[in-house]
Amino acid sequence: MTSFVHELISSSASKYADKTALTCKSTSLTYQQLQHEITTNANGYSALSITRFDRIAVLLPKNITAITTLFACSRIGAVFVPINPLLKTAQVEHILEDCQTTLLVTNKARFHTLKNQLNNLTALRYILLVDEQEIAHETIEHISVISWRYFRENKRTAPISRPIKSTDMAAIFYTSGSTGKPKGVVLSHQNIVIGAHSVSSYLHNNEQDVILAALPISFDYGFSQLTTSFLAGANAILIDYLLPQDLLKAVEQHNVTGLAGVPPLWGQLAKLNWQKYNTTSLRYFTNSGGALPENILSTLRAAVPDALPYMMYGLTEAFRSTYLPPEKIDCKPNSIGKAIPNVEIFVINDQGKECTENEPGELVHTGPLVSLGYWNAQQATQMRFKPSPCSPQGIKLPEIAVYSGDTVTKDKEGYLYFIARNDEMIKTSGYRVSPTEIEEVLYQHANVLECVVIGIEHLMLGQGIIALVSSTQEAQTLQDELLLHCKKTLPTYMIPEAFIVLSELPHNANGKLDRSLLTSTYQSFFSDKVS
Repeated sequence: MTSFVHELISSSASKYADKTALTCKSTSLTYQQLQHEITTNANGYSALSITRFDRIAVLLPKNITAITTLFACSRIGAVFVPINPLLKTAQVEHILEDCQTTLLVTNKARFHTLKNQLNNLTALRYILLVDEQEIAHETIEHISVISWRYFRENKRTAPISRPIKSTDMAAIFYTSGSTGKPKGVVLSHQNIVIGAHSVSSYLHNNEQDVILAALPISFDYGFSQLTTSFLAGANAILIDYLLPQDLLKAVEQHNVTGLAGVPPLWGQLAKLNWQKYNTTSLRYFTNSGGALPENILSTLRAAVPDALPYMMYGLTEAFRSTYLPPEKIDCKPNSIGKAIPNVEIFVINDQGKECTENEPGELVHTGPLVSLGYWNAQQATQMRFKPSPCSPQGIKLPEIAVYSGDTVTKDKEGYLYFIARNDEMIKTSGYRVSPTEIEEVLYQHANVLECVVIGIEHLMLGQGIIALVSSTQEAQTLQDELLLHCKKTLPTYMIPEAFIVLSELPHNANGKLDRSLLTSTYQSFFSDKVS
């Protein structure tokens, strides 16, 4: 087994040298060419005296240069920090300063948006402009600004650093910031490499696969499309889409076999006419980042009946945790499945004991995919990363587990069912209510495009339930229909106090519905409605 992230590519290059590895628009690289680009970039880093554990941030659109500069970090033992290009300047500044970035790889447009913040970035020594060919090298404030040509042609010799252990940190992925400023999750080479092996094994990836990388590579689930593809010797297709139909066009154009998405994206794709495109090449599709409503899944299965659906659940803090095999979807609807290979999952109650059948408890993840913790956040790390609940008592250094903060149940066959995040559970009229359960009911209405259910402080109820939906239907009519539908389907205490219809709901940088922003926006909704 490969030990380091860059070896996912070098290993496949030794077996599939002339096979296409990476495609972006009209440009493709073979595995041999991809390996050469990574080696050249690694030498460029070394010439700048970048060494083991230095942080290199990559703030670029999803393209071949972004991929080769990221994987080159691994070759010299540096730590790559992919930054979503959709983030605003203040968010980018926070990430660069928080992880004490040594080198920022970006383009001229983003560089100009950061110029006024350079004084605040005390650790930053270099900015590499990938679209600058003319200037060789200039200094602004305390930072050297380097052109792509200078970087690639710089022959200054310097000691070449290397990663030493598979447990060395390899990457920092910043969360989407649902509970405040984004936190950096530190992943080791082992986390990423074993994660690729685990996922690739149950997806049965092979060198004939063509995997569409549609999600942000700053998102662990998006980055996983690359690592599983490179491990298998497959072809990864990079795409930044404007419209959902662009993805179906790409499936047809490239004969894509694997497609990954999050619920909002699948919701958009489910509304398209798939018959207009030839998608018969699609072997499987995967969902993570939230529960996929049953009606959307049914529509997708009807649109591509020969493609196997994989429903997955994962944590950035532990990469990927569970999956539901396609053959179990009909008999285990709404289940998030069982642990993926190399992972052990426990459901633990408030007393720290394993839950009985169907008893709600916290999902706890153990095994080699557990990350190294949060960067520069000791208290947050200690709260989330704790000794495994099932470590033998005599071990002085017990295995560390991730306590997910998610409430789940387990049936008699060991299949898991997601209820809600602990911090999203709604406490109303003395009951604990799962927003997911109400959202499933709302999605049964044909005119609900997307929905989020939140709990807001309420003088009489503790928390009042608000359902926010996006739709093109007239608001008052839809509100009346949803209220009637909920009264027929849900117990009284689960019926939302208010239905708010919007033209669209906000998403975070990873494409997920932004529940935190909506909760903040409507936090005083009931304050002037209850005397």
